[in-house]
Amino acid sequence: MQYSFRLAEILGHVPDPRKRPGTVKAIVEYTGLDRHQVSALLKNEVKYIPLKALSRLCDYLVEHGYVTADQLPGALFAVEPENFWELLARRQKVEMCLGVRRATGAELPHGSWLVASDSLLMGELLNGISTLGGTAKMQSTEANEFNSPQRPHPELLKQSLVWSPADDNVDEMRSRSHAVYEDFVESTSDRALIGLGSVKSNSVIELIVSNTFDCDPFVNQRYVDDPSLRSCPFMLRYRDEERQPESCIGGVQLSANVKPDAPGIYFETEDGTWDSCTWNPDSSDIALVFYVHRESLGRLEMFMGGFSGRATQMLARVISTRAEEFWPPVYSGHGIQIGAFVVSFEFAPTRQPEQQFLIADHTANTRIIPLSSEAIARRLE
Repeated sequence: MQYSFRLAEILGHVPDPRKRPGTVKAIVEYTGLDRHQVSALLKNEVKYIPLKALSRLCDYLVEHGYVTADQLPGALFAVEPENFWELLARRQKVEMCLGVRRATGAELPHGSWLVASDSLLMGELLNGISTLGGTAKMQSTEANEFNSPQRPHPELLKQSLVWSPADDNVDEMRSRSHAVYEDFVESTSDRALIGLGSVKSNSVIELIVSNTFDCDPFVNQRYVDDPSLRSCPFMLRYRDEERQPESCIGGVQLSANVKPDAPGIYFETEDGTWDSCTWNPDSSDIALVFYVHRESLGRLEMFMGGFSGRATQMLARVISTRAEEFWPPVYSGHGIQIGAFVVSFEFAPTRQPEQQFLIADHTANTRIIPLSSEAIARRLE
């Protein structure tokens, strides 16, 4: 069992070098602790803490009204997850965000809808969170005072909706996505935000990525001189005939001089070159799973979805049967953990009848590809 130190969460401190709210200075002056030690505590990067230092921190928190004495020192510690489903189930609040599409000129709410594959994926996630991926029954059944199994589970499940990108609602779409994301960031509980879909259907995903890699949201990076200069180590290469919303991780060019021909997901490898898993209407599809866990803040941001509705359906099956392969995170450092995985599907040449779409029973050769920790580190360190 591993524990994380939640000082930053209690203080509402975000370790952002661009913002210096004076948190470290105030703690140092009150407790007499070393400045570097306080910074490490705020980032959950210390391996041990002397009891004297812990006592002074508790005094600081009580005197400044952050917590009451009877909550300490327990409030400073939290059990860390040991697998993918625990990562979600140990959050007090889990919010799932879906993109809503609407027909041009249609009256609301009758002309708006959710995509079937996103709904299927959400169902598998809810099932996995509530049953720990089907393993809850195998865990200890030692009962508590309410005679229920002792296992982690969220106290609150919430659903939020944002507009999918469209030509006639850009301002409304961005305003709504910012409102949902900022409300999540500003809340103080141990929480998770899960965006379902891709930047083609869910604009909150754009904010999760841009915040992680410190770049401008809704700004295409096709003009960088080289793909290595992209802020994010992966990109969705849109199909030429589909809507192409402005995005920091979407477009048709990797750089000013590099334009890949095939649609799909492109990603930087350990040696700095770019690889890809491409989309083909008959034979191949891809999906992406990404999460960033800020342990010290008790904040998890995640998105997952397919390049197409077919891939999202396939991802729902993978989540239900192989979620353990999305753990552990591929990168850990500076107080955050990042998981980033491309899921590749190769289909048999036979085509499914259209009526089989709702059965969600396609078969495919499936590979789960962890993205390079070095490619991520080059953008964060």
